[in-house]
Amino acid sequence: MIKTQFRSTPWLLLFSGIIGLIAAFTLTQDKIAILSDPSFIPSCNINPVLSCGSVIVTDQASVFGFPNPIIGLISYSVVITLAVLLISRVVLPNWVWLGLNLGALGGLAFVIWLIFQSLYVIDALCPWCMVAWVGTILIFWLTTAENANAGRFTRSGTPGFVSDIFSSLRWVFIGATFLIILSLIFINWMDFWLGRT
Repeated sequence: MIKTQFRSTPWLLLFSGIIGLIAAFTLTQDKIAILSDPSFIPSCNINPVLSCGSVIVTDQASVFGFPNPIIGLISYSVVITLAVLLISRVVLPNWVWLGLNLGALGGLAFVIWLIFQSLYVIDALCPWCMVAWVGTILIFWLTTAENANAGRFTRSGTPGFVSDIFSSLRWVFIGATFLIILSLIFINWMDFWLGRT
């Protein structure tokens, strides 16, 4: 019987799902408000760089023909449900874990694309979107480390060398991902952050 190897994983998945869901819900509300009243100003319009309103109205905010946060409402709800099951000591089958990992990988790829769009095309950051990014990044690395540690990536079902690296260095991967994103954000708007403009 395969168990969760890291005791913190269910709780961290729950936390990640909750912050992602809150962000998706808030963004959905703001999108509806803007559609109802184009003059509506979201509360997360903080300055020229941190501006939800500038991002919500772009084509990138509705890639599939509907607001992106709707994907988050569904996805983060699934993560929360699975996390609650894990906290309740339900043993999830391998295919559920691997499906979660595949979904998280898709989510991470989407987040990377959105980060690129925000930094180099839209030229603005949406604070609530960034909260969703954090949730997605955590879900991906936590799930990957969990699956690696449990040997779910190997046919034998036992962790290999690469699996050991993923599982033992999960916080390094998480920290490095956030550090890269923060560095790109700082470099892109360096003059603004340093008060030069």
